[in-house]
Amino acid sequence: MISRFNEKGGNLLTQDEVFDRVKTIIAEKLGIEEDEIAIDSDLTEDLGADSLDLVDLVMAFEDEFNLKVEDEQIENISTVGDIVEQISKGLKLEE
Repeated sequence: MISRFNEKGGNLLTQDEVFDRVKTIIAEKLGIEEDEIAIDSDLTEDLGADSLDLVDLVMAFEDEFNLKVEDEQIENISTVGDIVEQISKGLKLEE
């Protein structure tokens, strides 16, 4: 599990660092290259995720960032940017 802190002296993660970690997880889980993943990529239409993939991704994000994603939050997630936003809110990051 990776903490909310980055590797450079303990500062809180930035949204860019959250995005980088999210991209890595998505690439691993969906078997695609990280450079195929943009902040505005739609998880199902652009990246080919199905409903089981989405559940698997949410569980991976919860483990990676040590937070709980509520069911109503999951319903509002369709893009990579939505994920980054929800995680940033959960970690209370500054934009």
